[in-house]
Amino acid sequence: MTNACGACGGTTLVPHLRLAHHFGLDSLVPTTDRHGSAFSDLVRCAACGHIQLARFPSAPELAEAYGEAESEDYVEEEAGQRATARTALGRIERHREPGRLLDLGCWVGFLLAEASDRGWEPTGVEPSEFASRFARERLGLNVLHAGLDDADLPARAFDAVVMADVIEHLPDAAFALDRVASLLAADGVLYLALPNAGSRVARALGPRSWSVIPTHVHYFTRSSLFTLLRRRGFTPLWAGTAPKAFTARYYLERLGGYSPPLARGLVGAASAGGVAERMLAPDFRDRMAVVARGPLK
Repeated sequence: MTNACGACGGTTLVPHLRLAHHFGLDSLVPTTDRHGSAFSDLVRCAACGHIQLARFPSAPELAEAYGEAESEDYVEEEAGQRATARTALGRIERHREPGRLLDLGCWVGFLLAEASDRGWEPTGVEPSEFASRFARERLGLNVLHAGLDDADLPARAFDAVVMADVIEHLPDAAFALDRVASLLAADGVLYLALPNAGSRVARALGPRSWSVIPTHVHYFTRSSLFTLLRRRGFTPLWAGTAPKAFTARYYLERLGGYSPPLARGLVGAASAGGVAERMLAPDFRDRMAVVARGPLK
């Protein structure tokens, strides 16, 4: 049983959602279509309202699962991934001029490639052997095959750190921010993008929310994320929504997590109508992004 809140550190955790579908180690491989599936039931912090797993997977379980993760989905969606990356970089550049950038959990490296084109000196860290190899061999990027806690990185060397769809996967989110703080240069900034568990969509769908998937261990609201950031010495500078750009086909295929026949039918209709490959970035306000200044050195 988890005994402390990942956001505020409180120790009064109460039952929040009992989930019908629990998966073990073989289901920790990142997935986007097992909606309503989690490693354990969810609990809520009585002090700050943050939601997290009642029981976290172990570090070895997570390391093995992420190390073996492979997926061609995001590779095939390169154009949308790069468009999403450019939006993120534009937000960062409002607060910090291009310098040294670190992308933690960079996957196949599309944000790093875009950052390089904009004058950044990019470095990535990625635990997936498949994704880190793609970034190095196909895109020629400087990407370490490692996890956040064991990556060999220089202290206080980075002007910006990116964690996009990462912190909600990390059991010890406070440690992750402390590690980021040790890597940021003076006046450096952190960019976070992640699901918003406090959104109207998430509240309406409840346990069937698209963000309730086996590898998510934390369910942050904007309030609980700000609580964690401030507790670790970060100062939020900006917050907004974070829609992702994908083809219509990709979004419709994700509906397979609710109804495979419906997803197949809609993909077929979109293909017949010639719109399956159209790029979309719908903003349901169910994803959030934050730029935060690192702790004073």
